[in-house]
Amino acid sequence: MQEDFNIRTAVPADAELILSFIKKIAEYEHMSDQVTATAELLKKSIFEDRAAFVFIGEFRRAPVGFALCFENFSTFNGRAGIHLEDLFVDPAMRGKGFGKALFQAVAAEAERRGCERMEWACLNWNTPSIEFYRHMGATALDEWTTYRLSGEAIHQAVMR
Repeated sequence: MQEDFNIRTAVPADAELILSFIKKIAEYEHMSDQVTATAELLKKSIFEDRAAFVFIGEFRRAPVGFALCFENFSTFNGRAGIHLEDLFVDPAMRGKGFGKALFQAVAAEAERRGCERMEWACLNWNTPSIEFYRHMGATALDEWTTYRLSGEAIHQAVMR
């Protein structure tokens, strides 16, 4: 089936599609209530501000998955890296190698850019994804804890 699968770089007209994939991954992760993105905001952030880039996976010309990424930077190695924010394939299309192909497209982009690292986060309960990432050669960074400021907490940090 992989011969009918194509990966392309998203274009501004894909903003609604990207939002639909974000909503699907949020539903899968039991976080639908946290999605505040709109197609207009995604269009501005991704395509005008170039804050991220997106690959769309299509099977027989129908979109079935996406990978959304952005550059980060390592002070230790002095190079940009890629942060994979979301990788999602529609549940009915899983197990056909489409997720692997999207992951490899991101890795190829990291290689093309000369990145030393490719990083992402995965929910601890998401065993299928953890197994997939391990299969792809990833190692968990158990010695690091991710911290976050969100919304009003950002403002409060400024005021402290």
